[in-house]
Amino acid sequence: MPQPPQPRKLLAIPGPIELSPSVLAALSLPPLSHVSPEFVKIFQESLHMTRQVARTKTATPFILAGSGTLGWDQVGANLVERGDGALVLHTGYFGSGFAECLETYGATVTSLHAPLGHTVRLSEVESALRKANAAGKPFKLVTITHVDTSTGVLSDARAIAECVGRVSKGTLVVLDAVCSLASEDVQMDAWGLDVVFSASQKGLGAPPGLSILLASQRAMRVWEGRVKRGVKSGSFYSSWEKWAPIMRAYDEGRPAYFGTPAVTLVRAYHASLLEITRSTTSLTHRLHLHTLASQRIKSAAERLGLTQVAREPLGRANGMTALYIPAEVGTAADVLKRVGGRGVVMAGGLVAEIKDRYIRIGHMGWSVVGDGGDGGRDVDLIVRVLEEAVGEAREAVSGRVAARL
Repeated sequence: MPQPPQPRKLLAIPGPIELSPSVLAALSLPPLSHVSPEFVKIFQESLHMTRQVARTKTATPFILAGSGTLGWDQVGANLVERGDGALVLHTGYFGSGFAECLETYGATVTSLHAPLGHTVRLSEVESALRKANAAGKPFKLVTITHVDTSTGVLSDARAIAECVGRVSKGTLVVLDAVCSLASEDVQMDAWGLDVVFSASQKGLGAPPGLSILLASQRAMRVWEGRVKRGVKSGSFYSSWEKWAPIMRAYDEGRPAYFGTPAVTLVRAYHASLLEITRSTTSLTHRLHLHTLASQRIKSAAERLGLTQVAREPLGRANGMTALYIPAEVGTAADVLKRVGGRGVVMAGGLVAEIKDRYIRIGHMGWSVVGDGGDGGRDVDLIVRVLEEAVGEAREAVSGRVAARL
């Protein structure tokens, strides 16, 4: 006997996120041939619109089947040679992962760790750059995690890129925008970013499974220079020697083949990009709606006595919120269980030393811009459920304390 369908819960985690009706409709369509005129047009437009979202006119976009982590791998495989120096800025769990990836490809990594919940100070970045320059070993690249999904810390990518350009002009600036593209302001050309990479399942509003990367003309020249010197990519699948000709062909409206694209995911991504770039809600207004939704959820948390993991007011993400659960409320698991019982899924912690003490809430994409934007039903539900779950958990702890007295 078939089981009755389970009620669907609202995804309020920092990716994957809720999908719009048009993206869901695109997912329901039969697959296309990857060399058909229809798919070539979809892929070409997706490449063009990806540039628009990152606010670049000249970067080379790569849309590959894979997770956001594949962005790390592409940077390591194509831009790092053994012994190259890399300055990695850590604002949480994902800085450590990026550093490990670059070391795998032979980079000599220098890490700047911000105190938990804080951003790396600009003066530290400048000091590290000047020290490397004085030693005659300027960094090949600097990496920034724009929003670290583990902490909700937002780094000032614009200021860091300006600092790098002023102090160490030959150093590439790499932005991990997995949890920021289309929910935070990213201006690739204006800020002088050399690589911006993201993933389909967060602010970009599509299902998981696509690695999105854009490489500036300068980054491509660095890669082309190593190819001319006979330095092979450290990876087969991530190699731009394989993928750059494919992307350029589709960008010009021609099919090409190295590996079969994830045609259904690309079609869904295309549907979301149309909403981001060509709907009545402009990208600028979309980002404003994320700011408003973020303020609503963070204000509600503050009223409940919850403290944000991200400590600096200007260093807090607009697409997610990380919140400590105080002892008088119980544990993160206590709150998450009560949230889940009310039809909403929030996320637990990732940072090892505080893993059981905080929760993470995602508020990006369709949950923010759909059904009326900042007044939408999803944001209303997230706020209400958080208030009810925290209140109930606090009463349970109070009851246990009273019973022991």
